[in-house]
Amino acid sequence: MANNRKTGSYYEEQAAVYLESLGMTVLEHNYRNKRGEIDLIAKESSTIVFIEVKYRSSTSCGTPGEAVTAGKQRTISRCALAYMMEHHLPEDNAYRFDVISIGSDALKHYRNAFDFCG
Repeated sequence: MANNRKTGSYYEEQAAVYLESLGMTVLEHNYRNKRGEIDLIAKESSTIVFIEVKYRSSTSCGTPGEAVTAGKQRTISRCALAYMMEHHLPEDNAYRFDVISIGSDALKHYRNAFDFCG
């Protein structure tokens, strides 16, 4: 388990560096609350972006992006709502859910990967 956590942290950091290279500001790493965890929270202009980072060393069990199931999307959405409330962010602000998929050959960034799932 410790190795999985270390591997996950490594690729989350790579994703953060990538996002910053796009001009985004990373606000949180591994944000946790009682509803779940969000790997990265960033800001792009005035949009708050909640990002799930998935790494797979091979595609034998599917692509990294396929691991972001409907259940995982609901967990991220609920966690994001708690983050917005905790930070007193207005409902009418722009929000987005992205997925960064990292495989053995490339990093892929899926903007607006899914909609809020309450």
